[in-house]
Amino acid sequence: MGLWTRKSAAELCAAAGDQLESGKPTLDRHLGAGNLMLMGVGGTIGAGIFVITGVAAAQFSGPAVVLSFVVAGLVCLCTALCYAELASMMPVAGGAYTYSYATLGQLVAWIVGWCLTLEYMVAGSAVAVGWSGYLGNLLSHAGIPLLPALSNAPFMLDDAHRIVRSDALFNLPAALLVAAIVVVILMGIRKSAKANGVLVGIKVGVILLVILCGAFYVDTENWKPFIPPENEQGRFGLPGIFAGAGVIFFSYVGFDGVATSAQEARNPQRDMSLGLLGALAVCSILYIGMSLVMTGLVPYRNLDVPNPAVVAIEAAGPGLAWLVPLVNIGAMIGLASVVLIAIYSQTRLFYAMSCDGLLPRMFRTIHPNYRTPWGSTLVVGVACFFIAGLFPVSILGELVSMGTMLAFIMVCLAVIVLRYREPNTPRGFRVPFAPLIPFVGAASCLYLMLSLPHGTWVRLLAWLAIGLLIYAFYGYRRANAAGRLSQI
Repeated sequence: MGLWTRKSAAELCAAAGDQLESGKPTLDRHLGAGNLMLMGVGGTIGAGIFVITGVAAAQFSGPAVVLSFVVAGLVCLCTALCYAELASMMPVAGGAYTYSYATLGQLVAWIVGWCLTLEYMVAGSAVAVGWSGYLGNLLSHAGIPLLPALSNAPFMLDDAHRIVRSDALFNLPAALLVAAIVVVILMGIRKSAKANGVLVGIKVGVILLVILCGAFYVDTENWKPFIPPENEQGRFGLPGIFAGAGVIFFSYVGFDGVATSAQEARNPQRDMSLGLLGALAVCSILYIGMSLVMTGLVPYRNLDVPNPAVVAIEAAGPGLAWLVPLVNIGAMIGLASVVLIAIYSQTRLFYAMSCDGLLPRMFRTIHPNYRTPWGSTLVVGVACFFIAGLFPVSILGELVSMGTMLAFIMVCLAVIVLRYREPNTPRGFRVPFAPLIPFVGAASCLYLMLSLPHGTWVRLLAWLAIGLLIYAFYGYRRANAAGRLSQI
């Protein structure tokens, strides 16, 4: 098995069909276009709108964080179009990892899969940390404060962007949320989809309530200057807008999780594009509205807290006091749905990598009753449990953005390569103006990566080094050249 061995779209689809005909337990094709769009919204709207918005406004963009959302959204649109085309060509599990295998070979596919682990597993952990912050605020208002030592991360970032020790021991609420989500995922895609639909409906309703009611209390003086002057750290001003876009790119993480569920979609050639693009459109509208209201209710420098939406509502005074518990509950429900989709996506990614022999057999073992990859789900759940309990959202969020953008670059390049290598392969959806849009998507992601802090790059390189060691000593030796599912 060579480093650059590829698997064509036809081979990948045929392998998935062989598994279905083998009579062994397979993934359940249950999801329609509506389910997929709800998964995209459920996996996207969460920490970005309830947590990262405040961090990006206070540290990078000021009120112009709304422009950061626009920049990040346009980049994601280019990528979403590319995902839609590839998903219609290869309706199998794995998302960007699978597309990279089909275009750039095994080594690149491993790197992309390892980076997607940052996007899904670390993102799920980061969002669980945000959920813990809102839970603490809700209980504090009820007169039941959490112990700081058991509701905060034992590690944090100092002013020099270095990881240092805090006074806390473990973020127990965040870890327990992960454990509960893992139980839901183990019970099957049907129950997971129903749970996600309920959670999405509640959180979107709360967000619309905040936007509509908060708009009457906006103080336009808080938007002045809309773009604060640039400081010596390169924040605010035009550089701050792009740096903020790089940070809040984390806010758009999740819509691409729809692609990992292609093997569980009823009609992936049609429904994948509808789910991807529909989810991105809904999320972008909500992000822009929420960021305008939040920065209009309170000076942007006051939003650098774990629960900025609540801080913004409280600043409006007694008139919006009734919204505070609803925002806390809506945020907690919204963040829970993001954790659900992130961990779900990670389990399907590891399932696909295991089918190629790059990970152990247990990751591709399907439960005979629930038809879920139970081994993968348990391993991912344990890892997320400890990551959520040990690290703050500031560290995790930037790492997730970096890993996601690297994967997005590969997806955009995959469209260009496959248009050349497999021009006659049926496509249920085609990216318009290719190769221009895929090229713009890849270049934009690269630019946003370069705008992130130096420390984030160091941690990404360390993560990649760990991944390459695992590949060299396990994945490369075990990868199966005979076919995607021949070892099952």
